[in-house]
Amino acid sequence: MRAIEFQEYGGPEVLRVVDAEVPEPGPGRVSVDVAWAGVNFADLKARSEGYRVPALPHRPGLEVSGRVRAVGAGVTGLAVGQEVAALTEGGAYAEVVVVDAVTVFPVPAGVGLRTAATLPTVLPTAYALLHSVGRLQPGESVLVQGAAGGVGTVAGQLARAAGAGAVYGVVSSQSKARYAREHGYDEVYVGDVEADPGTDGLPAWVRAATGGRGVDLALDAVGGETFRQSLASLAVFGRLVSFGNASSAEPWHVGQPELYPGGRSVGGFSVLSLARTSPADLRALAERAFATAVDGTVTLPVTAEFDLADAAEAHRLMGTRASTGKLLLRVG
Repeated sequence: MRAIEFQEYGGPEVLRVVDAEVPEPGPGRVSVDVAWAGVNFADLKARSEGYRVPALPHRPGLEVSGRVRAVGAGVTGLAVGQEVAALTEGGAYAEVVVVDAVTVFPVPAGVGLRTAATLPTVLPTAYALLHSVGRLQPGESVLVQGAAGGVGTVAGQLARAAGAGAVYGVVSSQSKARYAREHGYDEVYVGDVEADPGTDGLPAWVRAATGGRGVDLALDAVGGETFRQSLASLAVFGRLVSFGNASSAEPWHVGQPELYPGGRSVGGFSVLSLARTSPADLRALAERAFATAVDGTVTLPVTAEFDLADAAEAHRLMGTRASTGKLLLRVG
Protein backbone atom coordinates (compact mmCIF):
# COMPACT_ATOMS: atom_id res chain seq x y z
CA MET A 1 0.00 0.00 0.00
CA ARG A 2 1.00 3.67 -0.35
CA ALA A 3 1.64 5.82 2.69
CA ILE A 4 3.18 9.18 3.50
CA GLU A 5 6.12 9.24 5.90
CA PHE A 6 8.83 11.58 7.07
CA GLN A 7 12.20 10.38 8.33
CA GLU A 8 13.39 13.75 9.62
CA TYR A 9 11.77 16.95 10.82
CA GLY A 10 11.55 19.87 8.46
CA GLY A 11 9.41 21.58 5.85
CA PRO A 12 6.77 19.97 3.62
CA GLU A 13 9.52 18.55 1.42
CA VAL A 14 10.37 15.89 4.04
CA LEU A 15 7.05 14.13 3.31
CA ARG A 16 7.65 11.11 1.09
CA VAL A 17 5.43 8.49 -0.57
CA VAL A 18 6.50 5.00 0.52
CA ASP A 19 5.39 1.45 -0.19
CA ALA A 20 4.45 -0.36 2.99
CA GLU A 21 2.92 -3.63 4.12
CA VAL A 22 -0.81 -3.61 4.80
CA PRO A 23 -1.23 -3.61 8.60
CA GLU A 24 -3.45 -6.14 10.38
CA PRO A 25 -5.54 -5.22 13.42
CA GLY A 26 -4.77 -6.74 16.78
CA PRO A 27 -7.24 -7.25 19.63
CA GLY A 28 -9.56 -4.32 20.13
CA ARG A 29 -8.44 -2.66 16.90
CA VAL A 30 -9.84 -2.15 13.42
CA SER A 31 -8.22 -1.66 10.01
CA VAL A 32 -9.82 0.82 7.63
CA ASP A 33 -9.49 1.16 3.87
CA VAL A 34 -9.05 4.92 3.77
CA ALA A 35 -11.13 6.98 1.37
CA TRP A 36 -10.25 10.43 2.69
CA ALA A 37 -7.82 11.77 5.29
CA GLY A 38 -8.13 15.11 7.05
CA VAL A 39 -5.26 17.58 7.20
CA ASN A 40 -4.85 19.35 10.54
CA PHE A 41 -2.41 21.92 11.90
CA ALA A 42 -1.22 19.27 14.35
CA ASP A 43 0.10 17.33 11.34
CA LEU A 44 2.28 20.31 10.42
CA LYS A 45 3.59 20.54 13.98
CA ALA A 46 4.35 16.81 13.94
CA ARG A 47 6.32 17.17 10.71
CA SER A 48 8.19 20.33 11.69
CA GLU A 49 8.89 19.84 15.39
CA GLY A 50 7.91 16.33 16.45
CA TYR A 51 4.57 17.09 18.10
CA ARG A 52 3.14 13.76 19.35
CA VAL A 53 5.72 11.81 17.31
CA PRO A 54 6.89 8.75 19.29
CA ALA A 55 9.70 7.81 16.86
CA LEU A 56 10.97 8.27 13.32
CA PRO A 57 10.03 7.43 10.63
CA HIS A 58 6.49 8.64 11.25
CA ARG A 59 3.24 8.65 9.29
CA PRO A 60 1.18 11.78 10.04
CA GLY A 61 -2.59 12.15 10.04
CA LEU A 62 -5.22 12.13 12.78
CA GLU A 63 -8.53 11.41 11.04
CA VAL A 64 -9.92 9.35 8.20
CA SER A 65 -13.09 8.17 6.59
CA GLY A 66 -13.42 4.88 4.73
CA ARG A 67 -14.66 1.32 5.07
CA VAL A 68 -13.82 -1.29 7.67
CA ARG A 69 -11.30 -3.71 6.18
CA ALA A 70 -10.88 -6.10 9.12
CA VAL A 71 -11.69 -6.27 12.83
CA GLY A 72 -9.51 -7.62 15.59
CA ALA A 73 -10.48 -9.96 18.39
CA GLY A 74 -13.03 -8.60 20.82
CA VAL A 75 -14.36 -5.86 18.55
CA THR A 76 -18.15 -5.61 18.43
CA GLY A 77 -20.54 -3.24 16.71
CA LEU A 78 -18.41 -2.85 13.58
CA ALA A 79 -18.52 -4.98 10.44
CA VAL A 80 -16.29 -5.44 7.42
CA GLY A 81 -17.36 -3.06 4.66
CA GLN A 82 -19.10 -0.63 7.02
CA GLU A 83 -18.55 3.06 6.31
CA VAL A 84 -16.82 4.74 9.23
CA ALA A 85 -14.98 7.84 10.37
CA ALA A 86 -12.06 7.38 12.73
CA LEU A 87 -9.79 9.37 14.99
CA THR A 88 -6.21 8.08 14.89
CA GLU A 89 -3.03 8.72 16.86
CA GLY A 90 -1.14 9.05 13.57
CA GLY A 91 -0.86 7.14 10.33
CA ALA A 92 -3.94 8.53 8.59
CA TYR A 93 -1.95 9.47 5.47
CA ALA A 94 -2.08 5.91 4.11
CA GLU A 95 -4.31 3.62 2.08
CA VAL A 96 -4.93 1.42 5.14
CA VAL A 97 -4.75 2.47 8.78
CA VAL A 98 -5.23 0.52 12.02
CA VAL A 99 -7.00 2.31 14.87
CA ASP A 100 -8.50 1.54 18.26
CA ALA A 101 -12.11 0.44 17.86
CA VAL A 102 -13.23 2.96 20.50
CA THR A 103 -12.31 5.83 18.16
CA VAL A 104 -14.08 4.40 15.11
CA PHE A 105 -17.55 5.88 14.49
CA PRO A 106 -20.19 4.64 12.03
CA VAL A 107 -20.86 7.31 9.41
CA PRO A 108 -24.25 8.89 10.14
CA ALA A 109 -27.03 8.19 7.65
CA GLY A 110 -27.07 10.71 4.82
CA VAL A 111 -23.43 11.73 5.27
CA GLY A 112 -20.96 10.87 2.50
CA LEU A 113 -17.41 9.70 3.09
CA ARG A 114 -15.93 13.00 1.92
CA THR A 115 -17.93 14.92 4.50
CA ALA A 116 -17.34 12.21 7.11
CA ALA A 117 -13.58 12.85 6.94
CA THR A 118 -14.17 16.36 8.30
CA LEU A 119 -15.92 15.11 11.44
CA PRO A 120 -13.59 13.23 13.84
CA THR A 121 -11.40 16.05 15.18
CA VAL A 122 -13.07 19.36 14.41
CA LEU A 123 -16.69 18.75 15.39
CA PRO A 124 -16.09 17.13 18.80
CA THR A 125 -13.44 19.75 19.58
CA ALA A 126 -15.66 22.74 18.75
CA TYR A 127 -18.63 21.20 20.57
CA ALA A 128 -16.56 20.52 23.70
CA LEU A 129 -15.01 23.99 23.68
CA LEU A 130 -18.38 25.70 23.68
CA HIS A 131 -20.49 23.33 25.74
CA SER A 132 -18.56 20.75 27.78
CA VAL A 133 -15.69 23.02 28.86
CA GLY A 134 -16.81 26.56 27.96
CA ARG A 135 -20.38 26.06 29.25
CA LEU A 136 -21.79 28.73 26.96
CA GLN A 137 -25.14 30.13 28.04
CA PRO A 138 -27.73 31.88 25.83
CA GLY A 139 -27.01 35.59 25.50
CA GLU A 140 -23.31 35.29 26.31
CA SER A 141 -20.58 36.55 23.99
CA VAL A 142 -17.81 34.45 22.42
CA LEU A 143 -14.38 35.34 21.01
CA VAL A 144 -12.65 32.79 18.77
CA GLN A 145 -9.01 33.08 17.72
CA GLY A 146 -8.51 31.58 14.24
CA ALA A 147 -12.16 32.01 13.29
CA ALA A 148 -11.67 30.88 9.67
CA GLY A 149 -9.99 27.55 10.44
CA GLY A 150 -11.75 24.22 10.81
CA VAL A 151 -12.60 24.54 14.51
CA GLY A 152 -13.33 28.24 14.12
CA THR A 153 -15.76 27.59 11.25
CA VAL A 154 -17.75 25.13 13.35
CA ALA A 155 -17.47 27.12 16.60
CA GLY A 156 -19.07 30.19 15.03
CA GLN A 157 -22.07 28.21 13.84
CA LEU A 158 -22.46 26.28 17.09
CA ALA A 159 -22.27 29.47 19.13
CA ARG A 160 -24.94 31.07 16.99
CA ALA A 161 -27.16 27.98 17.29
CA ALA A 162 -26.70 28.00 21.09
CA GLY A 163 -28.10 31.52 21.31
CA ALA A 164 -24.89 33.45 21.84
CA GLY A 165 -25.50 37.16 22.22
CA ALA A 166 -22.53 38.02 19.98
CA VAL A 167 -19.86 35.97 18.23
CA TYR A 168 -16.50 37.65 17.57
CA GLY A 169 -13.63 36.23 15.56
CA VAL A 170 -9.97 36.99 14.95
CA VAL A 171 -8.37 36.16 11.58
CA SER A 172 -5.22 37.06 9.67
CA SER A 173 -6.65 38.50 6.43
CA GLN A 174 -9.66 40.28 4.95
CA SER A 175 -10.55 37.24 2.82
CA LYS A 176 -10.70 35.14 5.99
CA ALA A 177 -12.85 37.80 7.63
CA ARG A 178 -15.38 37.55 4.81
CA TYR A 179 -15.38 33.77 5.15
CA ALA A 180 -15.88 33.93 8.93
CA ARG A 181 -18.84 36.30 8.62
CA GLU A 182 -20.53 33.66 6.45
CA HIS A 183 -20.19 31.10 9.25
CA GLY A 184 -21.79 32.65 12.31
CA TYR A 185 -19.59 35.61 13.24
CA ASP A 186 -21.03 39.05 13.94
CA GLU A 187 -17.74 40.95 13.94
CA VAL A 188 -14.30 39.84 12.79
CA TYR A 189 -11.01 41.53 13.66
CA VAL A 190 -8.07 41.21 11.25
CA GLY A 191 -4.72 40.95 13.00
CA ASP A 192 -3.58 40.29 16.55
CA VAL A 193 -5.87 41.39 19.38
CA GLU A 194 -3.38 43.47 21.32
CA ALA A 195 -3.87 44.78 24.83
CA ASP A 196 -4.40 48.52 25.21
CA PRO A 197 -1.62 49.79 27.51
CA GLY A 198 -2.45 52.38 30.13
CA THR A 199 -6.09 51.41 30.61
CA ASP A 200 -7.61 48.26 32.01
CA GLY A 201 -5.67 45.97 29.67
CA LEU A 202 -8.78 45.13 27.65
CA PRO A 203 -7.89 45.04 23.93
CA ALA A 204 -9.17 48.20 22.26
CA TRP A 205 -11.09 46.30 19.59
CA VAL A 206 -12.80 44.11 22.18
CA ARG A 207 -13.62 47.18 24.29
CA ALA A 208 -15.26 48.90 21.32
CA ALA A 209 -17.20 45.78 20.28
CA THR A 210 -18.49 44.96 23.77
CA GLY A 211 -19.02 48.45 25.17
CA GLY A 212 -16.10 48.00 27.55
CA ARG A 213 -17.44 44.80 29.10
CA GLY A 214 -15.27 42.10 27.49
CA VAL A 215 -16.42 38.65 26.35
CA ASP A 216 -17.87 35.80 28.38
CA LEU A 217 -16.00 33.01 26.60
CA ALA A 218 -12.74 33.04 24.62
CA LEU A 219 -11.34 30.09 22.65
CA ASP A 220 -7.63 30.02 21.89
CA ALA A 221 -5.51 27.54 19.93
CA VAL A 222 -2.51 29.81 19.42
CA GLY A 223 -0.97 30.07 22.86
CA GLY A 224 1.81 32.41 23.91
CA GLU A 225 1.03 36.10 23.54
CA THR A 226 -2.35 35.35 21.96
CA PHE A 227 -3.32 33.37 25.04
CA ARG A 228 -2.53 36.44 27.15
CA GLN A 229 -4.58 38.64 24.82
CA SER A 230 -7.50 36.22 25.03
CA LEU A 231 -7.33 36.27 28.82
CA ALA A 232 -7.27 40.07 28.79
CA SER A 233 -10.41 40.06 26.62
CA LEU A 234 -12.57 38.37 29.27
CA ALA A 235 -15.44 40.02 31.09
CA VAL A 236 -15.96 39.53 34.82
CA PHE A 237 -16.59 35.81 35.40
CA GLY A 238 -15.36 35.10 31.85
CA ARG A 239 -13.87 31.76 30.79
CA LEU A 240 -10.91 31.05 28.53
CA VAL A 241 -10.49 27.62 26.95
CA SER A 242 -7.10 26.70 25.49
CA PHE A 243 -7.07 23.94 22.88
CA GLY A 244 -3.66 24.23 21.27
CA ASN A 245 -0.32 25.99 21.04
CA ALA A 246 0.09 26.79 17.35
CA SER A 247 2.67 29.43 18.20
CA SER A 248 4.92 26.82 19.86
CA ALA A 249 5.53 29.40 22.60
CA GLU A 250 6.40 28.49 26.15
CA PRO A 251 3.23 27.71 28.10
CA TRP A 252 1.71 30.56 30.07
CA HIS A 253 1.39 30.16 33.82
CA VAL A 254 -1.85 31.67 35.08
CA GLY A 255 -2.59 32.11 38.73
CA GLN A 256 -4.19 34.27 41.38
CA PRO A 257 -3.12 37.71 40.08
CA GLU A 258 -4.78 37.09 36.71
CA LEU A 259 -7.85 35.17 37.83
CA TYR A 260 -8.93 36.51 41.20
CA PRO A 261 -9.81 40.16 40.36
CA GLY A 262 -12.50 39.33 37.80
CA GLY A 263 -13.42 35.83 38.92
CA ARG A 264 -12.10 34.49 35.62
CA SER A 265 -11.27 30.87 34.87
CA VAL A 266 -9.10 28.97 32.39
CA GLY A 267 -9.80 25.50 31.02
CA GLY A 268 -8.31 23.25 28.38
CA PHE A 269 -9.29 20.57 25.90
CA SER A 270 -7.61 18.05 23.58
CA VAL A 271 -9.68 15.53 21.66
CA LEU A 272 -6.64 13.25 21.34
CA SER A 273 -6.01 13.32 25.08
CA LEU A 274 -9.67 12.58 25.79
CA ALA A 275 -9.47 9.60 23.43
CA ARG A 276 -6.70 8.16 25.61
CA THR A 277 -8.07 9.00 29.04
CA SER A 278 -11.82 8.57 28.62
CA PRO A 279 -12.91 6.98 25.34
CA ALA A 280 -16.47 6.51 26.59
CA ASP A 281 -16.80 10.27 27.10
CA LEU A 282 -15.28 10.84 23.67
CA ARG A 283 -17.89 8.61 22.06
CA ALA A 284 -20.72 10.41 23.82
CA LEU A 285 -19.24 13.77 22.82
CA ALA A 286 -18.78 12.67 19.20
CA GLU A 287 -22.36 11.44 19.00
CA ARG A 288 -23.70 14.82 20.11
CA ALA A 289 -21.31 16.70 17.83
CA PHE A 290 -21.96 14.59 14.73
CA ALA A 291 -25.69 15.15 15.19
CA THR A 292 -25.17 18.86 14.49
CA ALA A 293 -23.79 18.00 11.06
CA VAL A 294 -26.63 15.61 10.30
CA ASP A 295 -29.38 18.06 11.22
CA GLY A 296 -27.74 20.93 9.34
CA THR A 297 -26.83 23.03 12.38
CA VAL A 298 -23.26 23.21 11.10
CA THR A 299 -21.46 22.75 7.82
CA LEU A 300 -17.71 22.51 7.37
CA PRO A 301 -16.73 23.40 3.81
CA VAL A 302 -13.93 21.40 2.19
CA THR A 303 -12.02 24.27 0.64
CA ALA A 304 -9.17 22.26 -0.90
CA GLU A 305 -8.41 18.64 -1.61
CA PHE A 306 -5.22 16.92 -2.76
CA ASP A 307 -4.16 13.45 -3.86
CA LEU A 308 -2.37 11.43 -1.20
CA ALA A 309 0.91 11.83 -3.09
CA ASP A 310 0.50 15.61 -2.91
CA ALA A 311 0.33 15.79 0.89
CA ALA A 312 3.28 18.17 0.88
CA GLU A 313 1.26 20.66 -1.18
CA ALA A 314 -1.56 20.48 1.36
CA HIS A 315 0.95 21.23 4.12
CA ARG A 316 2.37 24.15 2.15
CA LEU A 317 -1.08 25.66 1.72
CA MET A 318 -2.01 25.30 5.38
CA GLY A 319 1.39 26.66 6.39
CA THR A 320 0.79 29.92 4.51
CA ARG A 321 -2.16 30.70 6.83
CA ALA A 322 -4.17 31.40 3.68
CA SER A 323 -6.46 28.38 3.93
CA THR A 324 -9.97 28.35 5.37
CA GLY A 325 -12.35 25.56 6.33
CA LYS A 326 -11.11 22.00 5.91
CA LEU A 327 -8.34 20.48 3.77
CA LEU A 328 -8.55 16.82 2.74
CA LEU A 329 -6.40 14.18 1.06
CA ARG A 330 -8.02 11.87 -1.51
CA VAL A 331 -6.78 8.38 -0.74
CA GLY A 332 -9.08 5.57 -1.92
